[in-house]
Amino acid sequence: MNSIISMITVKKIILTSCFVAGLLVFTKTQAQKVSFRADKNLLQTIDKDYKNATAQYKLLAKQLELKPNRFPKSYYPDSAKLETSNSGWWCSGFYPGTLLYLYHQTNDTALLTEANRIMAVLAKEQYNTSTHDLGFMMYCSFGNAEKFEPQPAYKQILINSAKSLASRFDPKVGCIKSWDSKKSEYLVIIDNMMNLELLFWATHVTGDSSFYKIAVTHANTTMHNHFRPDYSSYHVVVYNPLTGQIKNRRTAQGYADESAWARGQAWGLYGYTMMYAQTRDKKYLDQANHIASFILTNPNLPPDKIPYWDYNAPNIPGALRDASAAAVMASAFLQLCGYNNAKTGGLYFKTAETIIRNLSAKPYMAAAGTNGGFILQHSVGHMPNKTEVDTPLTYADYYFIEALERYKDLTKK
Repeated sequence: MNSIISMITVKKIILTSCFVAGLLVFTKTQAQKVSFRADKNLLQTIDKDYKNATAQYKLLAKQLELKPNRFPKSYYPDSAKLETSNSGWWCSGFYPGTLLYLYHQTNDTALLTEANRIMAVLAKEQYNTSTHDLGFMMYCSFGNAEKFEPQPAYKQILINSAKSLASRFDPKVGCIKSWDSKKSEYLVIIDNMMNLELLFWATHVTGDSSFYKIAVTHANTTMHNHFRPDYSSYHVVVYNPLTGQIKNRRTAQGYADESAWARGQAWGLYGYTMMYAQTRDKKYLDQANHIASFILTNPNLPPDKIPYWDYNAPNIPGALRDASAAAVMASAFLQLCGYNNAKTGGLYFKTAETIIRNLSAKPYMAAAGTNGGFILQHSVGHMPNKTEVDTPLTYADYYFIEALERYKDLTKK
């Protein structure tokens, strides 16, 4: 009997140690295999970007004084119209998140004050179980606040947000539901990979492994079902909610069901890079590298690395570019480069530099006092729906500023 108990105890310890080891990886600073040298001219450009972005976001904050419970979405220069949303819109976390990134670099307390003001409006979304976008909404905002200016309340808000997100997971499908639809459909979009980091954070803080397991299961299911043999991804996979079987694969915001929607490819690149960062499971690194290869070897990727809104858009080279996809790519490449050898990592690093350099100049960087206060111009939100086409977007700004921060962190001596 004692030997049986000992065997059970040893097995439990081994299993616990394996899981804790995973958490230890999660908490470590991301180790780099190779070092990267900053381009001094680019660092000077980045300093100018921060000054310009700070002025722009103060202008944006000024406009919101008349709409204190609203969040910026986009701006239409022809009509000088600032488009806003309520706190339940999927982009609501990007405005405070960008403010916090800018505050972290500039120490301008006006940015922190505005971030705190708008996060007070956003806080109620911690209980929102009708959306899969709580990572975008809550981790990009309160997650950054917890890192830069922690308060006890932030931790509980993020835990509640993770619980709300986890409530949308169905083990039969193996995924978190993205969009609510008719009962016979269970919709999952590639964008949902971006919300999983909130779940890893929740496991790290609470010790509750269920969040971790949901994130890994969702990522594995998505990796198996969302990608084509060339590692491009579908936008939407429709599952049978009763059986978990795939009913069809299609697009929503891309050119066609079988096309490679540019921002969708960027979401996948970023998402699987993050999965490797959180788990150190090599299959996620391999997946991220495969996606990177699809992007970088695509004959329709322009030399300046600012992609067309869809890699299969019918009117290339006349098709619109998408600065938001480029910004997500730059941020993802700056994380992914540190997990690879010098040759591959160097390619990713140089690609990110190229993107930052081009987004920091005309026609993408807005002049101070223009563009409604947004930093970047020329993003594409939803081309098939003809909404937010060739406009500024809050998530383009957010991932651009995140990329600047990652570049500075990566090249610190």
